[in-house]
Amino acid sequence: MSDRSGSAGRPLQLYHWSDGPIIALLFVSLASGFGQFGVVAALGDVAKTFGNATHGTTIAEQAGLSGTVLGVGLAIIRVASLGALPLCGLADRFGRRTMLLVTVGVGLAFTVVASASPGYWWFVALFALGRPFLTATNGLAQVAAAEQTASQDRASAVALVVAGYGIGAGALAILHSLASGTLGFRGLFAVALVPLVALPLIARSLREPDRFTIARAGDMPAMPVLGAVAPRFRRRLAVVVALGFAVSVITGPADTFVFLYAQNIVHLSGLITAAMVAGAGVTGLGGLLAGRWLADHVGRRPTGALGMVGIAVCGVVTYSGPKTLLVAGYVLGIFAGALLGPAGGALLNELFPTSVRASVSGWWLVSGVVGAVVGLLLFGAVADIGNRFSLAADVIFLPVALAAALFWAVPETRGREPEELWPDL
Repeated sequence: MSDRSGSAGRPLQLYHWSDGPIIALLFVSLASGFGQFGVVAALGDVAKTFGNATHGTTIAEQAGLSGTVLGVGLAIIRVASLGALPLCGLADRFGRRTMLLVTVGVGLAFTVVASASPGYWWFVALFALGRPFLTATNGLAQVAAAEQTASQDRASAVALVVAGYGIGAGALAILHSLASGTLGFRGLFAVALVPLVALPLIARSLREPDRFTIARAGDMPAMPVLGAVAPRFRRRLAVVVALGFAVSVITGPADTFVFLYAQNIVHLSGLITAAMVAGAGVTGLGGLLAGRWLADHVGRRPTGALGMVGIAVCGVVTYSGPKTLLVAGYVLGIFAGALLGPAGGALLNELFPTSVRASVSGWWLVSGVVGAVVGLLLFGAVADIGNRFSLAADVIFLPVALAAALFWAVPETRGREPEELWPDL
């Protein structure tokens, strides 16, 4: 823990990336990942439970539901994440800690309820109700981590929060791969009760960032909660929104369809799928360590761009056909995504002042939602043409990767504090 001057010269209580309040954010993010990733990991079981899988050649016959129906359902769930914008905006009024506890608690509760879904569209509706809360948790956890650390610890703290989400998602994916025959998707979602019950213990270590409490006690405006951002910040916001959209056009379908593709299309065994996820955990950790180092020593922008291009290329490899390339593409894609995480998260939170930081995070999440919806709809529709997942990956992922050049449309923030970028706020 350390002290540093904030706005108006007032001291800030800052933490190292390994201190208790940052570790608490890791567990919040882990709980969010566990609850949010269920729809991805269990998509194959959901399709078989509510559809009619046979031994035919089309996606609908092999998976149980068509790529278009699955894409529409997943798009609805993603669209529901637009509710994360006002939830994040509320954190600029009521505080990061308060909203984190609300969002992760409500989101996990809806995940548990979704386990009792009587049909596919009921499942979509119930999971969609919880999605904005868990999506907001992801953004707010990174905001809180960035605000409670100095520049030399910020990328590490963001990497830790990103790792928490990955651990939660990976644990759920492994659990599903090894015990899907016993638990099914219903039992898998019911396990979300465990992090929900543990939430009061996590809450004891959560802290409200000093950057927020000082700003709120001073001249921080009482802005509307629907993501209001003043005109002077909107050019940077536009770049952030464009980047969030482009990244999610790729990651939306690349991440969401992968387990359906592995289990129902190429028929990867549960044991190999679990090993693939475990291997991705190792490469994900390596990506976070590499991304943290590159973000602090090379810069936020080049590291973010490298990660984005890597995600696109690995997505193409994943859906190219053979099982070996599926495993290799997925494992390396997790590395690329982890490489992007620390740099992108640090850059996003350093570019804007405290008064609008959570709202900007909401806009980043919203742009990601829209991008993912576009990507899912396009990917599902193209994949239905001749059962060609590889074609869908080629025509969507590679062209969108060119948007990585937008990282150079904003200033480099490596080694700088937010107060240096906005000294008058």
